[in-house]
Amino acid sequence: MKLKIDKFVIAILGTVLLAYIFPQFGSKNSPIPLSLIGSIGVALIFFFYGLKLHPDKIKSGLKNWKLHLLVQFSTFLVFPIIVLLTKPFVVSEEQELIWLAFLFLAALPSTVSSSVVMVSIANGNIPAAIFNASISGLIGILITPLWMGLFLQQNAVAFDLGSVYIKLVTEILLPVLFGMLLQRFLGKYATQYNKQLTLFDKSIILIIIYKSFSESFEEKVFSTVNLMDLFFIFICDVLLFFIVYQIIGLVSKKLQFAKEDQITAQFCGTKKSLVHGTVFSKILFPSAIATGVILLPLMLFHAMQIFVISFIASKLGNQTIAK
Repeated sequence: MKLKIDKFVIAILGTVLLAYIFPQFGSKNSPIPLSLIGSIGVALIFFFYGLKLHPDKIKSGLKNWKLHLLVQFSTFLVFPIIVLLTKPFVVSEEQELIWLAFLFLAALPSTVSSSVVMVSIANGNIPAAIFNASISGLIGILITPLWMGLFLQQNAVAFDLGSVYIKLVTEILLPVLFGMLLQRFLGKYATQYNKQLTLFDKSIILIIIYKSFSESFEEKVFSTVNLMDLFFIFICDVLLFFIVYQIIGLVSKKLQFAKEDQITAQFCGTKKSLVHGTVFSKILFPSAIATGVILLPLMLFHAMQIFVISFIASKLGNQTIAK
């Protein structure tokens, strides 16, 4: 079995390297208005996301409610609770920031495209995967800020939940709703040019990552993060993933899910969206917090989850073919 290296992961690494070499173009004093470009790009990403959300798919998806509840509970409750259990072990300011980054990762919604693709490869329940991945993004608009608001306020950081929701509504929710309203007229074009729209999404994400890391490198916030810290973050990502993966597997068997439903639950319930993460970090975190560090566990998790789920999906797909 041959596994391909995800090109987007390589692009992310290249973007971080570019930010390290040329941080001045993404700094706060840059003549290039990357913040404005990012904001407009984010609104367009979610407008196109709304164009792809067919109301009929949402209605039909509501039938398999046990599967949907398990996926959403795993995404928005199991992940954060596991991270919360580690809070007593945080003793320094550096550890507090990394812990906050892990809580942010844990509070994020699932990702759409890769979840559906991997479920398809593993011969899981594809309609349920589409429904859960799509609805997760909408739930995340409400839930993720609530989780982060609890701890950002405790850390005496300027965090106004009201203004955060205003930004989320104007930059994310309204474009999604506007896209859904126009779905019947423009939805076919969103499907027809899906590859181009995916490329646009990834380009905007790379711009946000470049700006976040440029500012972090210029302010030398990574001076306290060494290779051992990166290795530790990666190991924590792996442990977090497999703990949730096994919990979902056990609950799925307890609920007597069919094999295809168990695959969908484990794949969708363990994914975290890099798209939502980069967008939300731009809105949720004030300038006092280094968003480059906040995105670090998420980016490592993103690379790891693609590799691991690809391996598992290919193995499950081959088993089905063998039968």
